[in-house]
Amino acid sequence: MTIQRAHITITGIVQGVGFRPFIHRLAHQIGLTGWVNNTAQGVVIEVEGDDHLIEHFLRRIQTDLPPHAHIADMAVMIIPPIGDRHFVIEKSADGGAKTAYIPPDLAICPDCLREMTDPHNRRYRYPFINCTHCGPRYSIMTDLPYDRPNTTMRHFIMCDDCRGEYDDPDDRRFHAQPIACPACGPHIAFWDADGQVLATHDTALSACADALRAGNIIAMKGLGGFHLLADATNPQAIATLRIRKHRPHKPFAVMFPALADICRWCVLDDVAHDLLSSPQAPIVLLQKRRYAHSSTTLYAELLAPDNPTLGVMLPYTPLHHLLLATCGFPLIATSGNRADEPICIDEHEALTRLAGIADFFLVHNRPIHRPIDDSVVRVMAGRMMIVRRARGYAPLPINCRDEARAGEGGLAVGAHLKNAVAIRRGDDVFISQHIGDLSTTGAYHHFEQTIADLSAMLDISPRQIACDAHPDYASTTYAYRTGLPIRKIQHHYAHALACMAENGVALPALAVVWDGTGYGDDGTIWGGEFLRMTASGYERVGHLQPFPLIGGDSAVIEPRKTALGWLYSLLGDAIFDDEQFAPVRQFTPAQRRILRQMVQKGINCPMTSSMGRLFDAVASLMDVCQVMTHEAQAAVMLENLALSDAPSPHTPVAQVFEPDGRHDYHIHIQDNTHIIHTHHLFASLMADINANLPKTVISRKFHATLIHILVDMAHRIGERHVLLTGGCFMNKPLLEGAVDYLRQAGFIPHWHSQVPTGDGGICFGQAVALSMRRLG
Repeated sequence: MTIQRAHITITGIVQGVGFRPFIHRLAHQIGLTGWVNNTAQGVVIEVEGDDHLIEHFLRRIQTDLPPHAHIADMAVMIIPPIGDRHFVIEKSADGGAKTAYIPPDLAICPDCLREMTDPHNRRYRYPFINCTHCGPRYSIMTDLPYDRPNTTMRHFIMCDDCRGEYDDPDDRRFHAQPIACPACGPHIAFWDADGQVLATHDTALSACADALRAGNIIAMKGLGGFHLLADATNPQAIATLRIRKHRPHKPFAVMFPALADICRWCVLDDVAHDLLSSPQAPIVLLQKRRYAHSSTTLYAELLAPDNPTLGVMLPYTPLHHLLLATCGFPLIATSGNRADEPICIDEHEALTRLAGIADFFLVHNRPIHRPIDDSVVRVMAGRMMIVRRARGYAPLPINCRDEARAGEGGLAVGAHLKNAVAIRRGDDVFISQHIGDLSTTGAYHHFEQTIADLSAMLDISPRQIACDAHPDYASTTYAYRTGLPIRKIQHHYAHALACMAENGVALPALAVVWDGTGYGDDGTIWGGEFLRMTASGYERVGHLQPFPLIGGDSAVIEPRKTALGWLYSLLGDAIFDDEQFAPVRQFTPAQRRILRQMVQKGINCPMTSSMGRLFDAVASLMDVCQVMTHEAQAAVMLENLALSDAPSPHTPVAQVFEPDGRHDYHIHIQDNTHIIHTHHLFASLMADINANLPKTVISRKFHATLIHILVDMAHRIGERHVLLTGGCFMNKPLLEGAVDYLRQAGFIPHWHSQVPTGDGGICFGQAVALSMRRLG
């Protein structure tokens, strides 16, 4: 027998997940002495004992990890024994480079939920119960390492009972940093609109439930910020919230008491079931059930008008569980903010910012350090696709081990819409929580705060910045103001790099990048792009035929203007007087004269090749949507039509589309670039409209046409790997149809899962670009 001592350094998700207690128990079970502690780098362990036992210990670390732990790297060094007699958890060490991963917030675990509903437990109905397996993490952290003094719980002094649990190696709350109980922890209160306390503790829950039953709107302070709550089965409450939030059509997310309730409203498969029940507990976009004359169908349509999906989630904090159980009915749970602002995190600030929206406030006194929205996901082609990356996922990194490390210390500031930022450190890219659209002062301030906050937490001072090539983006302006070296990354190239890196695709590959808006290399608005990706950069090998976007930015919310521009590019001046077209009928003769002059003189009519805008134009031509009240509304309505009378949500896309056929199209090669001309598509589309074909059939044919164009281009370009990225691929029939048909044709399709396919993933692609040796 040889006595050895091993010094072990572990990085990854090893703080805030019960890792040190796990190591403590494992060392005692095996019979080793030494110590373990948290550092800013991760976890450091020293163990001493028989060399065979140390080998066994190292194997067990890898195989017996706590549920939410993940080891990114484990370095072992043999050092001289020193004769320890016990194994202990030492006080966390300060100093050194911060290389530990930042733990995300986790939904309440089954053990805590069981205790909270046990009348004999001292935490019975306590809204802030937690343990090493669940509870707040990132939302309350102020610094690394993850210890109570570095959280907003530092102001709550543990009682003797909590201290006993915290210090007991055999207890589930051993070193659970947010540990609390009714005697020593945070509490809730129910306020009126002026901030007057109406009830506290458990009485506050019953008062809140009564107010919700009466149709009131409640602002509730949760884990990463405020929710606005309303009875999801009360049409008047839904209408009131829409009026007060100035949100006439945009879908609301709904929190249900239990999975069984969700099954009555939506179609639930195994993947969605697991996502809803996961520790991340995201909002999951599920296809609505369609029952004739059903109240749930009515409610679902009011909550998500003309939308094939409903965003649903389960309670994920103890407070949510208690409130939903008290109410007994589903609740709208939408972000507690005004349009384009970050969510409120402070109860006193909420009184002002949410005045006129909320009737009452359910608040608590545990401070939230940073705003974090609910994450949103959708099951696409059999796996999760993140739509909005936030609570539960951020700021965990995406590993890019195959890329060069030249970008370490690089900051990527993302796009203007759906903004998120990213920082590259070694093989990892840390993506921030969703920030939002940078169109308000509050959102821009949140953007700046997030950059400063993430840089400080990771202990990185950026040495270079990647930004979008669009000169007017707020994020681009920020990059220039820093004075640091800047790399401008073309918008659609960033999308493509994000998809490539997330899927570990070796170049060359064909990237199909379809979205609404992106500044192109030629100064026009791109968005219907085919890029050949190589190690040296990209080549634009194909795109949608450009057409004028009449009114510029205003056309983005008015499909009727987009449609006029498309029609003008196909038929010329005469369309402004031809009222057979639905978008033409939307304007008075005087308005048409102005629009005609604008396009003739090229005034505020930028050229676009955007696939997102083509969706808008088709929706207008079909008279489905003429003016939008929220982003992508027209495209979502077309998707809804395409899916509305499918035999089953699980029916393969090929079976849905093939009976209806597709529209015509033509691809022309000009200067070695494939131009997708839309004359034939338009003529075929108009023939269907004039023949009074059902809009469901026309929408399916349009989707099928786009899929055939995509596969046709894949054959023409000849790259086996095809990347599908950009906001248009949040469309379920489009993505799943493309994946199915590409596979049938012998190609290997790749799409997003952990990184948003929309502009929320741009920062990741920019960060990848910073690390590449050469750029196109």
